[in-house]
Amino acid sequence: MARTDPRADGLSRHQTLWLLLAATTATAPLAPQLPYWLSAAALLVLGWRALLWRRHRPLPPRWLLILLAVAGIAGVFLTYRNVFGREPGVALLVLFLALKLMESSRRRDALAAMFLGYFLQLALFFQSQSPPVALLTLAALVVITAALIVLNHDRQPWPGAVRRAALMLAQAVPFMLILFVLFPRVQGPLWGMPLDAYAGLAGLSETMSPGSISQLSLSGAIAFRANFDAAPPPPEKLYWRGPVLTRFDGRTWHPGSTGYSFSLPYAVDAAAIEYTVTLEPHNKTWLFALELPGTVPAAAVASSDYQILARTQVRTRLRYAMRSHPDLRAGVGEKAETLRAALQLPRDANPRARALARQWRAEGGDAQALARRVLRHFRQQGFVYTLSPPLLGQHGIDEFLFETRRGFCEHYAAAFVFLMRAADVPARVVTGYQGGEVNPVDGYLVVRQSDAHAWAEIWTQGKGWLRVDPTAAIAPSRIERGIASALPTEDALPLLMRVDIDWLRALRFRWDALSNAWDQWVLGYNPERQREFLARLGMDDPDWRAMTATLTLASGLVMLVLVGWSLRRHLALDPTQRVWLRLSRKLKKFGLARQDWEGPLEYAGRIAQARPAVAREIDEIARRYAKLRYGPEPDTRRRQLKELALRIRRLRF
Repeated sequence: MARTDPRADGLSRHQTLWLLLAATTATAPLAPQLPYWLSAAALLVLGWRALLWRRHRPLPPRWLLILLAVAGIAGVFLTYRNVFGREPGVALLVLFLALKLMESSRRRDALAAMFLGYFLQLALFFQSQSPPVALLTLAALVVITAALIVLNHDRQPWPGAVRRAALMLAQAVPFMLILFVLFPRVQGPLWGMPLDAYAGLAGLSETMSPGSISQLSLSGAIAFRANFDAAPPPPEKLYWRGPVLTRFDGRTWHPGSTGYSFSLPYAVDAAAIEYTVTLEPHNKTWLFALELPGTVPAAAVASSDYQILARTQVRTRLRYAMRSHPDLRAGVGEKAETLRAALQLPRDANPRARALARQWRAEGGDAQALARRVLRHFRQQGFVYTLSPPLLGQHGIDEFLFETRRGFCEHYAAAFVFLMRAADVPARVVTGYQGGEVNPVDGYLVVRQSDAHAWAEIWTQGKGWLRVDPTAAIAPSRIERGIASALPTEDALPLLMRVDIDWLRALRFRWDALSNAWDQWVLGYNPERQREFLARLGMDDPDWRAMTATLTLASGLVMLVLVGWSLRRHLALDPTQRVWLRLSRKLKKFGLARQDWEGPLEYAGRIAQARPAVAREIDEIARRYAKLRYGPEPDTRRRQLKELALRIRRLRF
């Protein structure tokens, strides 16, 4: 059987409207994270609830809501193949909030829905912690808090409710700042993250095949930022070393077998560049550094092929100080097994490329001369640098070298290394990022996913490993000015990556600077930053236990002061007024609490309209109170006050 209209069961139309507004505000920012069908379903349910409110219709029966809930849970399971984890959990919470509104006819139901709305604001930060998300969350908190105020004060006008909600949140800001700055920081979340919490983190892969880097280069997302102690090096020196790929299976390049150490496998004796990297999470272990790294950060190791690797996956924003040596040569005394691995090729793969490499080798010259021969071939034979090369078949390098001649950096690096190995020169592929753009607003060098790059290294006797970038032979502007200036006009880049729109670049610079400040001082306020800040305040070695106890004690004292102030206000009330307030407290659970602006007779009239059975008794109580409160002081005041209190106590609904 359908339940009664909310007007007769605790919630007024005004309160129901605020409930709908708060639920919509709480769920709308989550729509991009949800499956399309669930966003549409939540919108339909909220629209249905609004239609029932507008037409004064009763709420649907419970069996129908149970059926909708089961269907929604089944849909979430079919979408995610699970009902546990971050994404299915958020989807279920949105579903439950929408359905909760369909049965919210009492104040208790409305409170549960609002508390669920508060919790959903945390879910926004699972996907992003950017300034826009923080502003959206703040706006939603104001609306939800205003709805709570209206639930307790039905006649509260909407400007007053919003103003009071904003004031309440503003009053909490000092406490929030104190706790944020002084409360002991922990590395990582306080609770275990679900298994899918790190899904969707973009970045370089541990393998390379045709098309893998060109797809990543369409993204304008930031990979990391670097802040140099002095002027940054010129663009052609900005090679940010990442995964080193040695093993080739005929199509895909994979990392080889490497050893790890807490120190670098070479002596550092060249000029150094010092800088700090703020790395975005990418769910892999590699840390990017300018070639060649000269130091190993804390909680990291160095590999035998000169990578810097974190000991665990980088799943939160990470800051680390680095020192690099661009002119350093390493690997002069390279191990024989490493050189053998850098010569391996799959049997019978790309026979035409093998024959060409043997021909060049027979012409004579050392490894560097052979490398120059390969690069000259790229320049003179009509090769094109493009984001959209044709698909390649079984002998992909043969097809690229002799047929399509169109490719991105991974095509040129792979073909170059294959040719060098076929000519008996040890070579390997290095992936990472090349270049970056200095933001004139804050001075940080910003490296984006669109700067992802692949180049080669060859080993020569007496010189060790030397970097060779085949892309520089085809598109030198890619190395000097970035990807946007090197691509042909038919390769369209996303709007924000265009370099020919000055106002758009200026807007992006300012936004990046704001995001960077937010990242550095809010999201990046980790235990190390906290210790640095407290040291500037004179607390070089803070005792966290003592600070926690002090904060707890200080918070308790503040609460005692506030409670004492509230009690003092209550005790300062006129005895007649204190008795009158008992009536409001008694009727509050029936949704009939007195509004601040209501006089006694007006309040009695509203109660009488809602509950005609007690109209006469309420009217008598209100008139007696008005006579005692505003009339002349009678000799029998104490006795009449006791009678008024007794009438209120005996009042039955």
